[in-house]
Amino acid sequence: MASEADQTRDQSKDRDSDNEVAEIIGKLVSQDVPGETDGAERRRLLGRLSGALATSARKAGASGVGRGRWLADLFMNVATRLPIRDLATLQEHHYGLTGEQLADDLVRTAAKATMAVGAVGGALAAAEFAAPPLLLSAPAQLVAETVVVAAIEVKLLGELHEVYGVQVQGTGPTRATQFAIAWSKQRGVDPLKPASVTLALGAAAKTSLRNRLMRTLGRHLTTLGPFLTGAVAGGALNRMATRRLATAVRTDLRRQRGLPPPPPR
Repeated sequence: MASEADQTRDQSKDRDSDNEVAEIIGKLVSQDVPGETDGAERRRLLGRLSGALATSARKAGASGVGRGRWLADLFMNVATRLPIRDLATLQEHHYGLTGEQLADDLVRTAAKATMAVGAVGGALAAAEFAAPPLLLSAPAQLVAETVVVAAIEVKLLGELHEVYGVQVQGTGPTRATQFAIAWSKQRGVDPLKPASVTLALGAAAKTSLRNRLMRTLGRHLTTLGPFLTGAVAGGALNRMATRRLATAVRTDLRRQRGLPPPPPR
């Protein structure tokens, strides 16, 4: 039986691993202009993330990882640390834009970011996890891509709430949890529902998050192929998925605020 000192040491290592994962993802999602991080740096960060995730997965064991529970728990930890900007900061970072124009710019930037991650992830061959179906048999690079793309999209979803003036109450981690669960359902948070915070922390919500992450990973697995075809497919699929999410969330937020749809372009 492990001693109390051994258990404390293992818990400390697990926290260090979680912190490393969150730190790397923070660097990958915090770029306002994707071009500011070149391909080589993005590949380096994704490589580091792949290694950290593989280590974390091995510690979690085949049972938790194979069912996706590990991935959902890890992502929720990441989501609570995402740098979601307030409206004033968004306007400062996007040249004073407001309303629909600001939302358009946020979506354009996020779609470029997920496309760039998909192009790198789809082009790289990586070591495989040595365990059961789908999640553990997936190349570590694509698992890393899945987590980063999900983080970019949750950040986008949270910031769209700022643009449309839909205020989600609670502490930073509580709000982030609601945004992560809203992402899993591909819609906005409804702050007028008093049970929304409680529901966001429930078993059904965690199952929804796990299922969405596994579907996203499944999409990324379809990009496996020769170098260039994988890169092109990975980038294109991510860009389309990010735009589709943004369209659904923006429609939901406009409905909540009683705003008309934007004019045709």
